[in-house]
Amino acid sequence: MAKPVRYQQCGCFHFLTFSCFRRQALLTREGAYSVFEHELEAARVRYGFVIAGYVLMPEHVHLLVGEPRQSLLPVALQVLKQQTSRKLKVSREVQFWQRRYYDFNVYNEEKRVEKLRYMHRNPGSPAHELCALGWNPVKRGLVEKPEEWPWSSFRHYATGEAGTVEIEPEWTARKREAKAGRLLRVPPFARKEAKDGAPTFEES
Repeated sequence: MAKPVRYQQCGCFHFLTFSCFRRQALLTREGAYSVFEHELEAARVRYGFVIAGYVLMPEHVHLLVGEPRQSLLPVALQVLKQQTSRKLKVSREVQFWQRRYYDFNVYNEEKRVEKLRYMHRNPGSPAHELCALGWNPVKRGLVEKPEEWPWSSFRHYATGEAGTVEIEPEWTARKREAKAGRLLRVPPFARKEAKDGAPTFEES
């Protein structure tokens, strides 16, 4: 299999997908979702990247992130996977994560909204590795409404609720600006809002 081409340091968001080893539902283990969220937030702080959205599924993860201010995105992702693997892998297992991951460059607002909708609501094809190896929580039947699934950024966008993972579109960056006196750098196309302040992907 040919090695995938990665386009890094291009000033855009990255839509990332990676899966548990052999597509097993390893994240359903007790406390695994919470462990991943804490390690994701630790990686965000350590490497200084923006998290625009995420969703954790039983056997895979979707992230929509900016490029790190410290080091490169593949390094940050490798550390994230290593840290979570150390805490979640049991002794008899060879590995916790698949080694490869999918990286799609998101250059504009339209694609950003599309990827957020995909993560939170839209179905993927289980037959296509690059389309998440499954379905989102609603289509998968895990919950009836997106806001009922606690392991994603949906509720933050819907209500402004702060969770373990800091989500950083423009509307939350403004809260940070009021406290810190400066605005966190966010790609320009991540700054579009609806008139009522709600993010655009919340439209039905």
